[in-house]
Amino acid sequence: MDSRRGEDSAGVRSIRRALDILSLLSEDKPAVTIREITDATGLPKTTVLRLVHTLEHSGLLWAASGGYAAGPGLWRWAHLARRSWQLPAETQALMRELGAAHSETVNLYVQRDICRVCVAQQESPRPLRHVVQIGDELPLWAGASAKVLLLNAPDGLLLRVARRSPAADAHLATLREWVARARRDGYAVSHGEREEGLSAVAAPVYGRSGTVVAALALSGPTVRFTDDRVRMFADDLMKAAARISDRGFDHPLA
Repeated sequence: MDSRRGEDSAGVRSIRRALDILSLLSEDKPAVTIREITDATGLPKTTVLRLVHTLEHSGLLWAASGGYAAGPGLWRWAHLARRSWQLPAETQALMRELGAAHSETVNLYVQRDICRVCVAQQESPRPLRHVVQIGDELPLWAGASAKVLLLNAPDGLLLRVARRSPAADAHLATLREWVARARRDGYAVSHGEREEGLSAVAAPVYGRSGTVVAALALSGPTVRFTDDRVRMFADDLMKAAARISDRGFDHPLA
């Protein structure tokens, strides 16, 4: 075995483990203990201690009374991400207008491999509403936004997406049908495909190259997404998405 290849594999494994530790932090759990890390990762305590020490030395973790919290070194990464993904003022205004007009949650998604990532949100003011966190990754095998983001997808990507669905390869035909319908209509609709009782309508945002770079969506409880409201949502979403496209949606993937 090539020693350099073995070192590379060990390095990649260590990076993955370190990221797994950082991913344990959340708004609900801002700090984790060594015991919690070993239980969650299944790693030996000695390995966890070594990784935590390295992350702490790099400023990515910070020793706190409740264990280890996010370190100040992450501020630089957060600042860079914020600058890269900050939406133009007009796009933010359009999302606020959509939210105010329809009282449903407005989301903007981009594709990351076989997932979609929420990069902006205008939360519905209603008590019963659909909310995801900015940065959340959702699957591409269902949902109105997924259908829109897959408009330019080659068959190989559709197959990989299908294989992550509950129906596996058999879902490929359905994905093709959904994408064809979204291409014909200029928007996509979903009712309870990923979560029962949740509906959404989405329209494509195009980049400078003419390909789909984002999906602008309204989502909420299915009981409020009647046929008449869906048509109204679709019209307003397509108009707003066209304005965003015309101005040039400025983000790292555009």
